[in-house]
Amino acid sequence: MQEKLHMTQHPGINPPPFSSIITDISENKIFLKETYCYPRGGGQQGDTGTITNIDLQTELLETLPGESIIHPVTSTEGFDIGDEVLCTINQVRRNKNTTMHTVQHIVSAIANDMFSAETVGNQISEEYTRIDLLFPDRDKFNSEDLQQAVNDIIKSNKNVRIHNWERERILGHEQMRHTKFMDRIPDTVKELRVVEIVGVDLCPCGGTHVDNTSKLDEMSITNVKSKGAGKLRISYSLNNH
Repeated sequence: MQEKLHMTQHPGINPPPFSSIITDISENKIFLKETYCYPRGGGQQGDTGTITNIDLQTELLETLPGESIIHPVTSTEGFDIGDEVLCTINQVRRNKNTTMHTVQHIVSAIANDMFSAETVGNQISEEYTRIDLLFPDRDKFNSEDLQQAVNDIIKSNKNVRIHNWERERILGHEQMRHTKFMDRIPDTVKELRVVEIVGVDLCPCGGTHVDNTSKLDEMSITNVKSKGAGKLRISYSLNNH
């Protein structure tokens, strides 16, 4: 069983290079015994970077999910099963996706608190993020109020913690958000990773995050678009990104 070590690495910024062993090669895809690369999922982009053996280097394209995490590369020529390789994650891309993801949790939490809005979709990228919100009354939504409240949280030095909790504890926690998807997770999975922004948000998440909101830039809402009855798509960027 492959170790998916990105789940244990916190904070998720500035990941160091790591060594691993090639366990399989299929077309232009490399599989590793263990990996810290984040695979695309949960609205977050997968990691990119390089994979190097003793002789050659190949470009790591966007890492993809699977029973074993998939490392697509530009070429596998000169790489063999059993090779020890050095994997270097693109830190600039990872850091931008990580900070965007933590801000997304804050936006979703504050939108829920202020407007009873439910996050029903999101797409995180390096330059901007969009969140689809479903409102009981979207006419009450005010983007300036949301932006100010989110930036107040960002400036308040809130710690961001990672937990591994049993399914029953997650479903029974009165402050837990975003648990509807859990019925799609097999019952054999007894524990799930939970991200806590202290005093702000608590929800299951396998993504990468900062360890304190002081590591985040302030956000600006750049667009609000209607997406049907009761639904708005909120787009935002981060200053200095």
